[in-house]
Amino acid sequence: MTLSLNKATLLLFVPFLMMSSRSTATVVPGTGTFISHVGDNFEDPNWSFVHNHPKSSQETSFSENGSGGGRKGRSVNGRWFEGPKRGQPDTLRVVATPEGGLEGSRGSLLMQTLNSGIPGRISNQTEQDDLIVDCTSRLKTNIRPSETPNFVVRIFLPPPEFWENRSGPHFGLRAGCSATATKTTGFFGGGKTTNEPYWPGMWVHFRSETSKNQEKDSAFLKVRGDRLGRDFFVRELDQFGWWTFGMSITPDGQVHYYASPGVDPLTPEDHLTSQYPYSYRALSFRTFFFNVCNRNDGHSRSTPFVIDDPQLYLVQADRVAGILQRDIDRKARIAAAKKARAEKIAQQRQLARKRAEERKQAQAERRAKMKKQVSSQKSRSPTAQNSNQRRRGVNSQNNKSARQGSQARRR
Repeated sequence: MTLSLNKATLLLFVPFLMMSSRSTATVVPGTGTFISHVGDNFEDPNWSFVHNHPKSSQETSFSENGSGGGRKGRSVNGRWFEGPKRGQPDTLRVVATPEGGLEGSRGSLLMQTLNSGIPGRISNQTEQDDLIVDCTSRLKTNIRPSETPNFVVRIFLPPPEFWENRSGPHFGLRAGCSATATKTTGFFGGGKTTNEPYWPGMWVHFRSETSKNQEKDSAFLKVRGDRLGRDFFVRELDQFGWWTFGMSITPDGQVHYYASPGVDPLTPEDHLTSQYPYSYRALSFRTFFFNVCNRNDGHSRSTPFVIDDPQLYLVQADRVAGILQRDIDRKARIAAAKKARAEKIAQQRQLARKRAEERKQAQAERRAKMKKQVSSQKSRSPTAQNSNQRRRGVNSQNNKSARQGSQARRR
């Protein structure tokens, strides 16, 4: 039987094709082993970020500005860094956790930007800055889909009066993945297989009441993306305040998206959609990161979003745990060798000081002995004896003369 589809039939099939991308093997973000080497809880009172301006702008200016030669902005704790394609948000500061946050949380990260885009240039376009969770260098490896990486974060959506007065995307949560792609090259359409990076994720959009046909401020969520890479609507964000967002990647290379109001752990009911964005099947997971958007006009600050406790989990964590343990053991060996060298140097210095003291004491003893010997030799020499005898003779003569004088006075 031959199946023939016209344009109308294809349009009818689009919703079905969208739904068919849902997988029965979804994994709720927050499942598996928590990988504490990445992510952050923002409880360190000394948390800070070194910006190393000017910011990067490789995507828009084809150059990495990064402070005159590649020094990217990094957090002092080494868990965050500026992306090479776009710079980090201008404001990255730990603030008191807004009301309703995770129980026991005292600190969260405020993210806001003004000068997005190419440093020193105003485009009057919506542009974005990126803040990236350092996964690869801290874990010493990329993560495989077979290990089912998944991540979760709490995001505070401020009241509508604090949003930048602009309808469109304001905030993004993204994953850094790669897949094998075949690109057509040459006149005859030959194929070339490459390792292609892509960045699926979720975008928070805002509808400003000042925009056309909008009666009130509201927000909604879009997912990037479908099989053609297009963003599409998934749900209204029907309240402002805290939300929990998460994504997971399963061994079949599919990406799963979750969101729920509040800060409670995600559940299967919070599943939004599952997709093969750009028709890619993920072969590697590298990181997850955040986007902050604003109108790059020199005076419109982005909406002040607050995030808390971004966490990475692995369903199959043995390989990564082994790599981390070997790295811990290596660092322990280096620290032990460094300590042993320091102790050896300290012992050598102590021994050198002891020997110097002994030499100093021996020299003092020799000088005292020599002085005593010289004094003893002088007392026994003939010249010294004659001198003593002369002194005794003079003293005797003086005494005799004194006695004679005394007797003459008595007479």
